[in-house]
Amino acid sequence: MSSPPAAASRFRLPLSPSHVAAGFVAVLVGYTSSVAIIFQAAQAAGASPAQLASWMWALGIGMGTTCIGLSLYFRTPILTAWSTPGAALLVTGLDGLTMHEAIGVFLLTSTLLTLAGATGSFQRLMTFVPRHLAAAMLAGILVRFGMDAFSSMQTQPVLVAAMFGTWLFARFLLPRYTVPLALMCGIIVAGILGLLHLNTLDWTPARPVFMTPEFSWSAFIGVAIPLFIVSVTSQNVPGLAVLRANGYTTPASPLVGWTGFAGLVLGPFGGFSFNLAAITAAICMSREADPQPERRYMAAVWAGLFYLLTGIFGATVVSLFSAFPAELVAAIAGLALLGTIATSLAGALGEEQGRDAAIVTFLCTASGLALFGIGSAFWGLILGMLVHWMRARAV
Repeated sequence: MSSPPAAASRFRLPLSPSHVAAGFVAVLVGYTSSVAIIFQAAQAAGASPAQLASWMWALGIGMGTTCIGLSLYFRTPILTAWSTPGAALLVTGLDGLTMHEAIGVFLLTSTLLTLAGATGSFQRLMTFVPRHLAAAMLAGILVRFGMDAFSSMQTQPVLVAAMFGTWLFARFLLPRYTVPLALMCGIIVAGILGLLHLNTLDWTPARPVFMTPEFSWSAFIGVAIPLFIVSVTSQNVPGLAVLRANGYTTPASPLVGWTGFAGLVLGPFGGFSFNLAAITAAICMSREADPQPERRYMAAVWAGLFYLLTGIFGATVVSLFSAFPAELVAAIAGLALLGTIATSLAGALGEEQGRDAAIVTFLCTASGLALFGIGSAFWGLILGMLVHWMRARAV
């Protein structure tokens, strides 16, 4: 029996350059911005080269499968990521622990994330966040990337100016291909200037290594619970805020639950945590990814495919990303996010009665404030909610 047209179209994978480019840029930014922290965390646990490769395999496979599966099921651009603040916490938290104890920490953290999703507690928390505060927090998260795109002109003016000129030309004449053309221009100019270092590529596929877990109360209280808190406050809360700020009403609990379950499956191989992405997700939700919001989920699917490649060829992809100059990565990330930053600011400050709370959220988030190991996105949201609540009580 032939499949109905709706079912066939549901699982089609159209080859749109804007989808492919947005997915690639999202993965490029995700890896180049924090992969070094993953290496440091693995080394803190005494990982061997084979175990480190297994960590990268597990992270790539986990992010790839969750991106593809959740995006296709919900028809929403769901991008997942490892927890960068969580990895930074592990750099110090795993010091003195064995690799087996580290794996136990990963499984305990993923269990807590799975329960948070299954019980609906995370969903109930996010229903209290007004949309204009979510937009303000998103703008605060992303504004640094927009500024970095222009500050990178100081060190590589020719490269970044060529990319900006291409972006400007395409923005008004070929808006569907703005980011792909800017990225292509950047790669060509970087090659001409001798800034690409492709001779360092390593084509050895990564192989998973199963590591048995060991559990202890000290590791649970000292590392697993803080990792859970950081993953929720610094990753999942901003990640869901990105979805809400872009008009997507996907239920939160299944997303948190399934990413937690992915950690349970891949934790023994080094997948320390999987969460909703914020910064890279915004790239796949931008107008440059697709003018039609209902089709932007395909950008996240392509990001998932690139994530799978990073898992299978972990060493190759990491060395490829390190071959790009830092200015190219900063420029393409900032240019890809300009539209999202503008939309978020408009949504945050559009209504006069909510501007005080929104500007507090935006500035606190953009400041980079970190207290008790929790990042500025959480504190920006807390302070903004406080202003919002006090204004509502005063009216």
